[in-house]
Amino acid sequence: MVDDDSDIRRLNAEVLKSSGYEVDTAEDGEVGLEKVLHAVSYAPDSYDLLITDYQMPKLSGLDLVKKLRAERMALPVIIATGTLPKEKFTQCPWLQPAAILLKPYTVEELLGTVREVLRATVSAYAQVKLLPDWRSQPPASGLQLR
Repeated sequence: MVDDDSDIRRLNAEVLKSSGYEVDTAEDGEVGLEKVLHAVSYAPDSYDLLITDYQMPKLSGLDLVKKLRAERMALPVIIATGTLPKEKFTQCPWLQPAAILLKPYTVEELLGTVREVLRATVSAYAQVKLLPDWRSQPPASGLQLR
C-alpha cells in the first residue's frame, strides 16, 4: 500500500489486515519501489498486488508502475486517484492497471476491488498451460526434413 497521505495509508492497511491480508506500507513511490525490489530480490513472489496513489511527491503512482515494468515485474496494480488519468494510459497501454479506485472510495469498494483483482490474477495463472518439453515427446521416426 503506497500513499503519501498517512491517514489513508493507515486506514487502508488496517482494513486490509482486518480482512486477512498481509500488508506492507510505504509513504511515497520511491520508498514503495525500494521495498518491492528489495523483497523480490529475496523472494520473487513476495507480493501479489500493489495498491498505489496516483499523485504523490517524489515518484508518482504511474512512475512507480513504469519502474516496476522496466524491471519486468508483472505485479497487478490498483491505482487510487481523484481523477481518471485516461490519457496517460492511452499513451502507455502496457501500464494499464488491473483496476482504478476513484477517490473517495468506500471500504467495501476497496475490499471488493482487491478481491476482484486477486481472483482475476489467480484465474489467469490457472489458465496458463506449460508447453510440453520436446524431450518428453515421442521420437519423430520416419519423418524427413527437407
